Amino acid sequence: MPDSSAGRKIAFAAFVRKALKDARETRAWTGSEVSRRTGVSRQTVNRWVRGEWASDPEAERVVAFCEGLGIDPLVAFGVLGWDRTAPARPVPAAPPMDPDVEALLRRLVDPNVSDAEKFHIRETVRYLAYRPPLPAEPRRGPKRAG
Repeated sequence: MPDSSAGRKIAFAAFVRKALKDARETRAWTGSEVSRRTGVSRQTVNRWVRGEWASDPEAERVVAFCEGLGIDPLVAFGVLGWDRTAPARPVPAAPPMDPDVEALLRRLVDPNVSDAEKFHIRETVRYLAYRPPLPAEPRRGPKRAG
């Protein structure tokens, strides 16, 4: 198992190249098809193949890549030299959600809500998310009776 960062990059690059070669030979998958089926972008896979990454690949992407190709992710973890016995890092708790946003999310996953209504919810949220910010209004003091 390579200990150095360069050695780990070379080993992982070889692992990814072999996985891609196997996908091409056994399933006739192109790079685009591998990307589609694994959810890992072609750019990311290409960086892995070249060993051009500054920090370790994200574990979630490695798992998605492996599972999409029918490979046990523990094999990739071993190539990367990750300690598989270490406890997982705790996931930070999500910030509290606004009750109205929570209600919209519930409607989006509710099978009883029509597709048309779900479309309108998404379009409205998209509009609000990407519109230019409103100009700030100057603060005014309380009105005084005159």
